[in-house]
Amino acid sequence: MTAHVPPESLPVWRLDDLYAGREDPRLDADFDAAVAANTALLELKGRLVSARVDPAELGDLLDRGIRLYEDATNALRRVGSYAGLAASTARSDPDWTRFEADVRTRSAAIGAESLFFTLEINELEDAELEAALAAHPAAARWRPWLRRVRAFRPHELAPDLERMLVDRSPAVANWTRLHDETLARLKVRAGGARLTLPEALNALSDPNPARRRQVAGGLSSALGEAAPTLALVLNTLAFEKQVEDRWRRYPDPAAPRHLDNEVDPAAVHALETAVSAGYERVSHRYYRLKAKVMGRTALDHWDRNAPLETGAPRLWSWAEAREIVEASFRDLAPKFADSARDLFEQPWIDARPRPGKQSGAYSHSVIAPHHPYVFMNYMGERRDVLTLAHELGHAVHQRLCAPLGTLLAATPLTLAETASIFGESLVFERLLAEAGPKEKLGLLAGQIEDGLNTVVRQMAFHRFETRFHATRRDGELSAEAIGGLWLEVMGESLGPAVRLNAGYEHYWAYISHFVHAPFYVYAYAFGDLLVRALVEKRREDPKGFAPLYEDLLASGGVRTCVEALARFGLDPRETAFWAAGVRQLERRVDAFEALVAGGSRP
Repeated sequence: MTAHVPPESLPVWRLDDLYAGREDPRLDADFDAAVAANTALLELKGRLVSARVDPAELGDLLDRGIRLYEDATNALRRVGSYAGLAASTARSDPDWTRFEADVRTRSAAIGAESLFFTLEINELEDAELEAALAAHPAAARWRPWLRRVRAFRPHELAPDLERMLVDRSPAVANWTRLHDETLARLKVRAGGARLTLPEALNALSDPNPARRRQVAGGLSSALGEAAPTLALVLNTLAFEKQVEDRWRRYPDPAAPRHLDNEVDPAAVHALETAVSAGYERVSHRYYRLKAKVMGRTALDHWDRNAPLETGAPRLWSWAEAREIVEASFRDLAPKFADSARDLFEQPWIDARPRPGKQSGAYSHSVIAPHHPYVFMNYMGERRDVLTLAHELGHAVHQRLCAPLGTLLAATPLTLAETASIFGESLVFERLLAEAGPKEKLGLLAGQIEDGLNTVVRQMAFHRFETRFHATRRDGELSAEAIGGLWLEVMGESLGPAVRLNAGYEHYWAYISHFVHAPFYVYAYAFGDLLVRALVEKRREDPKGFAPLYEDLLASGGVRTCVEALARFGLDPRETAFWAAGVRQLERRVDAFEALVAGGSRP
């Protein structure tokens, strides 16, 4: 156990196995490779449609074309990944942010040249495409990718309009850049300290109530000052989406995300219904119990994630966190631990908090032939250990499906969170097993809160987005109006035992998913409840589970969510599937209530 985590003990990644810097000639070489692949692909323009009467010829053209398309994709993603990774640790450096924007613009112009290919694929009838795949086994390998391309067929525009949207995408992306740079520059005043956004969010879990309140006040003020700019960003991107969705004839703003995730909208509705129906039994009840344990009638919003212990929180050094993660992954299967160890031993993780580094955490896959990079701001608390397990779960998943190639490895979000949340679950079980009696109540509270943050909170985010986009159709919303929607939705999910104090109305402003990936957030709840079902399957047959689970991850985007889970005897289309997951979370609250009733205190 450590008293603090020295920043110098935390890893910083090296990106020189991608490029040595902004002037590296390999950058231009990869842009040239993308141009060359697209030039070769352009030679096939018009030939798919003309070959529709000859299945064998069409199959050959499809195979050749998709290989060239993947080559161009790899080259552009390698450059784009480097720009994004480097800029994410230097949001206050105008040279890196400008470089990222320039790369995005250049990539969009090159990528637009291959746009015709997917449009021509979607000119083919289903029967013609099936005949071609049957006649050409090599082309049949691409069936899963073609399935995803075909899903958007009813919503495609004329080729010139599609090209226009690609050409203007870098300008639209600058709104996202403005959002990121605004949050990266944010300084939260708390007493004599000036905190970055990640530091402030972490301090909301400080054991000192006065410190939490002080930081929450500073965060509210900082977000309030930034809210007009961030509201303009959100309004503008929502309007851009509104226009494009209308032209593409999407029935609602979430529809393209559902298609991308290969999930039935009815399944998401069933998920939302099951979670919201459990608000009173799960989140409302838990926060009442937590308030009771803390000797309060209600919690202030800055107490929501407060530790039950009043002393200094237990901190884990980076070496301790690594040991826990590797041991937990090894309990599942040695292959998972070996893959995680590679990331620790190579300079592929950036965990050191520092000025200019953006908040959040992610694992970026780059492209299938390359290794992933893990990004986080590690401060040594239990949530940081679990976040590390989460992102390494992603990274292991990305490495397992890499042999499929970039196009087939792409996993829909409904399955993309499976390995990450499963990794968290494994690590938590180890932390709980190693805890003494006095720690167990606090750990159980932490696990429940993690579940609430992943399931209830993320579905509340989804409901907020839904209401915001619906209201935005009638005109632009002020920061105050957005804050009103936020208070309404979050109040429903948290319940009367959590006071949403003045200033909390600005907290929507730091949720980057609303800007970066509209309607992404339900994937977290989807993945959490799905993992709860998989954990039960593992308990039933630990030895038989591991190979099935490895196969699930290694299949990438080859199977749909329904197909992937069928081997486990699970069906996410059933409402009962989601309700069962919510009941598991409810049973954790039951256990917490029993400990509280029995007089347990941290």
